[in-house]
Amino acid sequence: MLYFAGFLGGARLLVPTKNESVLYVYGVNYEAAKETVKDCRVELVKTATGDGADQKVAEQIKKLKLKQVGFDALDSSIFLKLKNGLRGVELKAQSQLVWSLRKVKDKTELGYMRKAAEITNEGIRRAAEVIKPRMREYEVAGEIEYAMRKLGSEGVAFETIVASGPRSAFPHGGCTDKKIKKGEFIVLDLGAKYQHYRADLTRTLLIGKPSQKQAKIYQTVRKAQQKTFDSLHEGVKAKNADAVARKIIKQAGYGKYFVHGLGHGVGLEVHELPTLTSESRDLLKAGNVVTVEPGIYIIGFGGVRIEDTVLIHREKAERLTEVTYDLSV
Repeated sequence: MLYFAGFLGGARLLVPTKNESVLYVYGVNYEAAKETVKDCRVELVKTATGDGADQKVAEQIKKLKLKQVGFDALDSSIFLKLKNGLRGVELKAQSQLVWSLRKVKDKTELGYMRKAAEITNEGIRRAAEVIKPRMREYEVAGEIEYAMRKLGSEGVAFETIVASGPRSAFPHGGCTDKKIKKGEFIVLDLGAKYQHYRADLTRTLLIGKPSQKQAKIYQTVRKAQQKTFDSLHEGVKAKNADAVARKIIKQAGYGKYFVHGLGHGVGLEVHELPTLTSESRDLLKAGNVVTVEPGIYIIGFGGVRIEDTVLIHREKAERLTEVTYDLSV
């Protein structure tokens, strides 16, 4: 709904191929929708039950004599209700139709994402400034989020991760009341949100000087991220991009510790298509915005992840997030 109509808070959106699009909205959001919505008609749903919007959609489908209706995503109960009420109308899941549009960002979308990335960069800079021994993980997260808010972020793109010490070996470690210690890895994964579009950035920091093993792990991930970034442009198979990073990490002896895919698309949601994994069938296109985030995670020891949000061009890639890669603070 946000992608097509520019508004969050609608109940249903019907987009006929030859007629006016209609956004059905309950009273609580009706006035806001009228002021905000673009390129479609806003219609008030007076009843407070979910049946009201579905009934309105069904009536409009009948009025337009539509015979085929694709849907992005529906609860099974709603699907069955519509199917029973629309005899002779074919209802078919068509989520890929929407994703095929959303995968390639236009000029306006990219402007919003550049701003989100710019704000996200400042979140990392703030973390590097304030982080110190005995500081709790959630205190660092608070500093990051406050810094981004002050620069215009609409909240966070996802729950901020500050995972230190052994917890840095958990790719989605969140943040806790654990006190940060000198000499341990600290994985910071954060993102700002601007005009509903998101950025995604990870850096790994360490207070003090790294051990030889820590330095090797970090440099391996850094090399994998840079080499993969250098390989990206339109026409590259997503699985081949994943393979570049995976090969470097495997050759360094840490192959089994790279436990997730290389990256994912970013946009209105923080995880979108295309996917950059060893099994992906996606082909990168100019206008895709994706993450490049190799990592090594050793349970009981710690982990490293380095991630940027990246825009794909015809002959190269561009980092939208771009802030220091220094390990020590």
